[in-house]
Amino acid sequence: MPSMLLFHTCAPCSFLQCCNDCIRDTITNKSARELLNIKCTMPNFCAAPNCTRKSTQSDLAFFRFPRDPERCRLWVENCRRADLEEKTPDQLNKHYRLCAKHFEPAMICKTSPYRTVLRDTAIPTIFDLTSHLSNPHSRHRKRIKVLTDEEVQKIKERRLESSIEQLLSKKDCDAQDDSENADDIPQLTPEQKDLREFLRSSFEVMVLIGRQNFPFSCNAREDEMHSEEERFLTTGNFQALIENRINAGDEFLQRRFETAAVNEEYCSAVQQRQLLEVCERCVREEILQQVRECRFFSIVTGELVEFPEGEHLPVFLRFVDQANTLREEFIEFLSFEGEEVAVAERLESQLTKGWGLCMEHCRGQAHVGSGILGTKMKVIAAQLKEKYPMAVITPTSTCALNVHLANGMPLTGVQDVMSVLKKTNAFFKGSPLLQSELDNAISILCQGNIEKESILKEGSRSTWTDLHNVFEMAVDLMEPLLLCMDSIHDNEDLKWNDQITSDAYAISEALADFEFIVTLVILKNALSFTRAFGKNLQGETIDVFFAANSLTAVLHSLYEVSDNLEVYHEFWFEEAISLATSMEIPVRVPRLFLRKQQVVETMEIQAESFFKEYLTQPVMEYITQEVKEIFSENHLKALKCLSLVPAVMGQMRFNTSEETHAEIYRSDLPHPDTLPAELHCWRIKWKHRGKEVSLPCTIHETLQHSDVKFFPNVNAFLKILATLPVLKLDGSHGQTAQRRLQAYFTDTAVNQRCKNLAVLNINYHIKTDLEEMVQCYLKTYPEECESD
Repeated sequence: MPSMLLFHTCAPCSFLQCCNDCIRDTITNKSARELLNIKCTMPNFCAAPNCTRKSTQSDLAFFRFPRDPERCRLWVENCRRADLEEKTPDQLNKHYRLCAKHFEPAMICKTSPYRTVLRDTAIPTIFDLTSHLSNPHSRHRKRIKVLTDEEVQKIKERRLESSIEQLLSKKDCDAQDDSENADDIPQLTPEQKDLREFLRSSFEVMVLIGRQNFPFSCNAREDEMHSEEERFLTTGNFQALIENRINAGDEFLQRRFETAAVNEEYCSAVQQRQLLEVCERCVREEILQQVRECRFFSIVTGELVEFPEGEHLPVFLRFVDQANTLREEFIEFLSFEGEEVAVAERLESQLTKGWGLCMEHCRGQAHVGSGILGTKMKVIAAQLKEKYPMAVITPTSTCALNVHLANGMPLTGVQDVMSVLKKTNAFFKGSPLLQSELDNAISILCQGNIEKESILKEGSRSTWTDLHNVFEMAVDLMEPLLLCMDSIHDNEDLKWNDQITSDAYAISEALADFEFIVTLVILKNALSFTRAFGKNLQGETIDVFFAANSLTAVLHSLYEVSDNLEVYHEFWFEEAISLATSMEIPVRVPRLFLRKQQVVETMEIQAESFFKEYLTQPVMEYITQEVKEIFSENHLKALKCLSLVPAVMGQMRFNTSEETHAEIYRSDLPHPDTLPAELHCWRIKWKHRGKEVSLPCTIHETLQHSDVKFFPNVNAFLKILATLPVLKLDGSHGQTAQRRLQAYFTDTAVNQRCKNLAVLNINYHIKTDLEEMVQCYLKTYPEECESD
């Protein structure tokens, strides 16, 4: 009995090649044996001489001897095994196999990734008949028949005849296919051929403009234009690039426009718009086709972006492609006009009717937004989740949980803090002189504390407003920031321009306000209970797994603070007063509140009680409720199933219980009835692995492992988990779309932005098929083709 056994490759048991321990444990489990109907079979050995391959040690296909007597005789003859000549074709078909190494590649067909077959006329011709001669003392079970010269000549003649027949048959098939294809292709007129060639050249130029982010510049004055479309797409870079191709020797374009006037447009503004729309549609369809093939996906949206037509919402889709690579691709800019319900309906309609996706396959949604946008996106997410419960709401892997929570708080003071912090960080970014000024302020205020000075300088040089400890960093930087801003505003050395001094003054006024100070301190302390939890969510897979299991402790801490709010608020308020005193900022109730309340002069409002009622209490209530909503029961069950990753199983000493949480995706699995037994085999496989085998640490690494295909339920489960937006992106397609989106808007002025070109620019890595674009254009705009 060999050391490895195989399961049959039937549909319910296609998780193959488990170790002996796995099979032994499974067979002793009566219920699992009855469920799987396991049958152990001997491995297939190759019958060819000097070939020692067997099916358990190779991914090669093995083929039965044919039952046809004539073909079977040729197989035996080419094998040169005398012991096989005495056996009938049925016996040979039942008990003997040849591996794929003995057939010409042209004789083997791969009908699917899991099925390999031979052509009907396939004859094995590749054999090793001499290697045994170098070791005459070796034992041979498969004795090679010695042939006479006459027998060798007959074999050569038969092989030659067979080769000629196969060649003629192939030529006949090719000729027949060519004739059928020729009949299917309609005959084109010279005008139609010219139009197709022109469209192909035009699309090539459009793709170049989009990928290189060339703007469509205007030559005419705006007051002479009749519409926004004409102002945007008048003769410019497109015309210049067409002319450049003509000057570079493009013979077709030269012939097409040789009689045209010098100032004539090669392509009208309307046609340019049509070409752009087709380019965008074809690039998007290439992505959507991959999403449809993978079935499951998640929706991710970003901050609103501004175009000449108004504000739009960038939409991304996250999915695992056929190569088991996790991807997050940009799809489109969605108009954000109207109320939240209208936007939610528009998004759903675009996903289903516009893009042909099934919302029943949406497994997650994450929306980035601050202030009013964050409030609206919460309503939109809730609308989608109510209709599609499996589309769980999660934070994004690119935004710290504490930043996400603060951005969504519907409190004016909190939103002011977030806005000022972003402006402050942007003020120093990209300016070594301004950063040096801040470093000097840090050095002055941190005298004698070298460690703190080093931490603050290093932190201030990064995008610290995106960190998990952003509020701790902001509190520590408050005094240096105010000192630095005052110094820049004073401008005693006259080294700053008016714009910089004006910005510095605005920031210093915002920082030197007690409401800002107390809000920042309250956020720092209130969000300290979720800081480590949020950091783990963006850590390694093992960190995310333990974070999911620690949520109960996080909520317990939040409840404990709420129950003893008076005590906690007292400590936090004292910290705010201490910081304000060191910065010489007076403690007071916000002026706007006093004006709105129109209080009697004799009635004095205590600042501590005011901020407790209008700040600390709402902040704690919001954080607690938001954490509960984001990490819903379904979301937590999904994250706890990360124990399917082998490294997590190893950390848990292979004592995991995914079955208790797996019900959430049970209907999504290919063979849900076999899930318990398959999970058992999956644990045993990694528990009893060889010493040289390392445990995959992420979902991406696990999906790339060759054996995962033998566990279809686990494979499907991991792909669904990977689509959850809360998990960080792995692989080469990590955050490409997010980075390209930011780069496009950084490099492109608002009046030169174009949604169609932005899609081409952001999706620069998506392949483009010019012929497909031509076909799409001809089908979409037939009237333009007729008029041409």
